[in-house]
Amino acid sequence: MAKITGFLEYTRETPERRPVLERVNDWFEVYQDFPAQSLQQQAARCMDCGVPFCHTGCPVGNLIPDWNDLVYRGRWQEAIRTLHATNNFPEFTGRICPAPCEAACVLGINDKPVTIKAVEQNIIDRAFQEGWVQPEPPRRRTGKRVAIIGSGPAGLAAAQQLNRAGHTVTVFEKHDRIGGLLRYGIPDFKMEKGVVDRRLEQLREEGIEFRPNTYIGREITGNDLLSGYDATLLAMGAEQHRDLPIPGRDLKGIHFAMDYLTQQNKRCAGDKFSREGEITAAGKRVVIIGGGDTGADCLGTAHRQRAASVHQLQIHPMPPDERHPDTPWPLWPLQLRVEAAHEEGGFREWSVFTTHFSGDEQGNLKKLHCVRVGPKPALEQVPNSEFYLDADLVLIAIGFSGPVRSGLLEQLPLALDSLGNLQADASFMTSVPGVFTAGDARRGQSLVVWAIAEGRQAAHHIDRFLSGSSQLPV
Repeated sequence: MAKITGFLEYTRETPERRPVLERVNDWFEVYQDFPAQSLQQQAARCMDCGVPFCHTGCPVGNLIPDWNDLVYRGRWQEAIRTLHATNNFPEFTGRICPAPCEAACVLGINDKPVTIKAVEQNIIDRAFQEGWVQPEPPRRRTGKRVAIIGSGPAGLAAAQQLNRAGHTVTVFEKHDRIGGLLRYGIPDFKMEKGVVDRRLEQLREEGIEFRPNTYIGREITGNDLLSGYDATLLAMGAEQHRDLPIPGRDLKGIHFAMDYLTQQNKRCAGDKFSREGEITAAGKRVVIIGGGDTGADCLGTAHRQRAASVHQLQIHPMPPDERHPDTPWPLWPLQLRVEAAHEEGGFREWSVFTTHFSGDEQGNLKKLHCVRVGPKPALEQVPNSEFYLDADLVLIAIGFSGPVRSGLLEQLPLALDSLGNLQADASFMTSVPGVFTAGDARRGQSLVVWAIAEGRQAAHHIDRFLSGSSQLPV
């Protein structure tokens, strides 16, 4: 453990966010640097808790007490080796994971939990700065070829694991740049894309081949994969949008949140868009339907694009400020969360159901019509509670319903489970022999840490399928 009395001597601290008036004028990450001394004090709060429930909260099984102890003692190089033992990409989880490990921290029973996430991010950032993150190509090649469809966190984690096992790995990505949702779904103010690029450089030097601008199911068919590769991993995510099929949905000015976020990320990377195809909040009255992380990402993006006003609507009631009794420790708590974007402005509305949209004679969106609803599970409409919001841009951020059904899924064909995700057995193999799946395509819309965990597990089973056994960790 770290300092025996650390949890008694130090209070919880987290990195401070940059001033609102500064950060809404750029696209850089919102958090300021956390001094090394503060980090070591926070690591010192990690207790000798007997059973570290942070392990159960962390899908990748991070050895959290171990690297907290090493950071407290200033043994940073050992800390990154311990962190990389379970997590291929702690720079991603340290920035965009909601930290279920902290929700499960034993200290959180009667105190504020250990600042695990900030310690994790700083271990890996320091490792890159010091040059400790180096390519680790395999000593030998097995002669087996693996195709990975999708370059998000699940696909990249599996690619690195399988490549290090000696297999020849090719990662296919339909977009023009590698990274999947890490590249195009996460705004730069949450994770600057240089963080992705530096890791991709390591993966390329380890021998992984990346093929962007390749839409599997079009340029390369399902049969091409089966005949050209010894195994295939489908890690294309869950991109089937949940829509809002209500009157007025076809009006101009209503878009899916991910289309909006992807375009801004491309714009930050230097891409240009025609006036006709541009989705922007600049000078507009914006309404975001959906109260989750994607909605908050849209909120922060709209602020930086200088929206005239922004409302974020959530159908569920406003959560309590503290952990709800129905979600006791160590469960993920139901409670109000205030993201950086919420500090920057806008209005949050709870218990709101959208009934229809209305527009002008040219087919442009003008109003969003709503009604208040009661508590779950019924969500019954409250009589005489109808109201409307003036709107020029509506962003639908109500989630996804599994992978896109057309194309590859039809060509192989692949069985789906009752939720519309790819069906797989305990070894992550789909209904087609030799074709595996991991991440959101298998489990549905989820967290980056779950994607990495699934990519690692799928890699173990693919290696075992190809070689008869595997030394890769499960």
